[in-house]
Amino acid sequence: MLNISELSLRSPHFRASDRLLQPFWDHLLLHHLSLVSSPFLPVILAFSSYFCFSLPFAVLDLLGERVPLFHKYKIQQNRRPTLGMMAKSFMTSLYNHIFFVLPAVIIGMFILPTPTLPRDAPTLYQLFTEGLAILLLFDTQYFIWHFVHHKNLQLYRWVHAVHHEYMAPFSWSTEQLSIPELMTVGFWSNLDPILLRCHPLSTWCITVLSIWMSVEDHIGYDLPWTLSHLVPFGLLGGAPAHDLHHQKPSSNYAPFFSHWDRIFGTAMSLKKKNVD
Repeated sequence: MLNISELSLRSPHFRASDRLLQPFWDHLLLHHLSLVSSPFLPVILAFSSYFCFSLPFAVLDLLGERVPLFHKYKIQQNRRPTLGMMAKSFMTSLYNHIFFVLPAVIIGMFILPTPTLPRDAPTLYQLFTEGLAILLLFDTQYFIWHFVHHKNLQLYRWVHAVHHEYMAPFSWSTEQLSIPELMTVGFWSNLDPILLRCHPLSTWCITVLSIWMSVEDHIGYDLPWTLSHLVPFGLLGGAPAHDLHHQKPSSNYAPFFSHWDRIFGTAMSLKKKNVD
């Protein structure tokens, strides 16, 4: 484990050549060591991000036509989630985290070695490249897993059908998952940064970003300022692609990027509609 006394000897003044994130990283290690070294931090980050990112879109869904500025971008305007549907999806995620994720973390505390926190912060370039590598690796893993579970009827029924309960996805349904699917996604999310030897700060940042991208996939709105529109060349599928997957499950298997669906001929696009 990190030796706090060593950090206290560091000068509070930083040269221009020092890493830009080093002051922030030192602050975390000096003042929040118990939090950043806790095995529960990734769970807290993931679930709190899911809650905070989903809530505004849940409000939009409940308001519906009373907020025309946003409702005009609703992909399936004839299908709106009810408060009961939202509560069911949220409670499914909460139940899964309390009775499966948290026990798995506790068990891991006893059988896995205690991770060490590096003294140096990542560079901005390292933060970007490590984050991108994690996203690309997970995207590949889930594309294969997703494709197989849609092609095998038994796997689909027993594992993935829970997520396809609703033809029109909404923000809270992002984490409406069966236990096997949740544990699979969780396993990759924890293993990939280890395999790629990523800095903890990179891992935490990409955890929050990936949750945002997942929620954005499920919001049911083709908003012009979402990542799928801001990132050029159609590299991200976003809500239009995943919404269509829930309508036509033989398309758009990748969770984030679009390249695997293009390569294997499973990419499908929504027909554009006039929202002026």
